[in-house]
Amino acid sequence: MNEMKAPPREGSLEAPTRHPIDWRNPDYTADEPLLTELERVFDICHGCRRCFSLCNAFPTLFDAVDESDTGELDSVPKQAYWNVVEHCYLCDMCYMKCPYVPPHEWAVDFPHLMLRAKAKNFEDGGTRLRDKLLSSTDAVGTLAGIPVVSQVVNAVNGSKLGRRVLQGVLDVHVDAPVPKYHAKSARARLSDRVGRRDAQGESAGGTQGKVVVFATCYGNRNQPQLVEDLVAVLEHNAIPTALARQERCCGMPKLELGDLASVEQYKDRNIDELFDWASDGWDLIAPIPSCVLMFKRELPLLFPDDEKVATVGQAFFDPFEYLMLRHREGKFRLDFKASLGKISYQVPCHLRVQNIGLKTRDTLELIPDTSVNAIERCSGHDGTYAVKKEYNAISRKIARPVARAVDSAAADEFTSDCPMAAQQIAAVAESAEATHPLQLLRRAYGI
Repeated sequence: MNEMKAPPREGSLEAPTRHPIDWRNPDYTADEPLLTELERVFDICHGCRRCFSLCNAFPTLFDAVDESDTGELDSVPKQAYWNVVEHCYLCDMCYMKCPYVPPHEWAVDFPHLMLRAKAKNFEDGGTRLRDKLLSSTDAVGTLAGIPVVSQVVNAVNGSKLGRRVLQGVLDVHVDAPVPKYHAKSARARLSDRVGRRDAQGESAGGTQGKVVVFATCYGNRNQPQLVEDLVAVLEHNAIPTALARQERCCGMPKLELGDLASVEQYKDRNIDELFDWASDGWDLIAPIPSCVLMFKRELPLLFPDDEKVATVGQAFFDPFEYLMLRHREGKFRLDFKASLGKISYQVPCHLRVQNIGLKTRDTLELIPDTSVNAIERCSGHDGTYAVKKEYNAISRKIARPVARAVDSAAADEFTSDCPMAAQQIAAVAESAEATHPLQLLRRAYGI
């Protein structure tokens, strides 16, 4: 008697788990295995469609299916697959939503499949020069940080004529918000803490009580005040701070491009230094969620056999995750001098996927007479997606529900842990100016 095989379970009851990224395997970017996996996963997504409201990758896929001859994936031209890939900016939110992620037998990991396709495109020379330039944050920041050059760059970016020229040369959308550059970097402003090791921390809540701040490309050159705010808040809470002796980009912009060789180069420049600090009992914090995610999750999956990468990943914290861990042990100061009123708070995707809860909201609500309305929707910005001429309108469409929520709340403050997301939302909203939560916390302390 033949036994009937049970149908696949609708969703998984186990905690999601991610497999290491086998990017050194020749099959990783080989045509046939990649196309076979794209077709398999796209067919599952077509049959589910739960992610239609996330990024534009899914509407692009579903429209291609619906407009095909059969209304099924088998009649979708393979070239259309790459249109889907182009719209994925690796926010990871679909992985959080998908019922078929590992350990489900279908083992769908849409973002890492898109990464695989992006790596194939990069390997084949399909990546535009513009995209390579926009993702070279260290090089651009260093050049734009030269005193005279920074003035010129900021002047060009701040003028309509300059932006039209930039759009004509690089297809950077004329209306997309772009960051300013500062001649005096965060690392220069905090030079007395570079390489500093003469500190003793008080451990609490799984933290060591002394922190190495990874400034990040953005924090170092585009918003150095953010790094200063982080240091001020930590030291107000009796947490000694230091900066690493050297620092390079975390690699996230190159990851989003599929340039995995450059990711490895950045890893090699950063990990030995950070490992030394972590081994010496220092915790690691970055003010940008994407950079924290890179060290916590992506690098350990890309380099699963590298013990130094694993050690660094385990030592990395989001700033507000860190403060709340210490708060539970009574090691977070509550000597606030000012309330903040009503706050609208957009939770960045790269913070949500860390699965640490709404620690920024929880911290700010410790301030007297302060309430926080958390908006858990994507800004549509990504690192570079929103600034590209061909994607700007779509990115603004993704941001519009958040902007409407901010406008309708009429809060005293609008904030997001991701400065780029905040900039995007403020540009779409009618009446919002963004202030980073670290700046809000510092203001509440009166320091």
